[in-house]
Amino acid sequence: MNQTPTAQRLQQRLQQVLQPSQLEVLDESHQHNGHAGTNGTGYGTHFRVKITAGAFVGKSAVARHRLVYDALQDFMDQGLHALAIEAQTPQV
Repeated sequence: MNQTPTAQRLQQRLQQVLQPSQLEVLDESHQHNGHAGTNGTGYGTHFRVKITAGAFVGKSAVARHRLVYDALQDFMDQGLHALAIEAQTPQV
């Protein structure tokens, strides 16, 4: 199954898997042209994820990042090269 990395597809997957209360996915690939992992198109390789989810409660930053990476693994296999992750727990 072709899961070309796009901000919309990543956002849909994270919404489905982690059910965040807040989520923003930004394609920052154009800022990395000429760097390792780019595909020459200016999109689809480097993303920033800002996510707030109850699934992160009680988890370390590394464990939160692992949950995001696990949810997006098939996109990594399709060319997603880098994620900048800002993972927060909900404010109670």
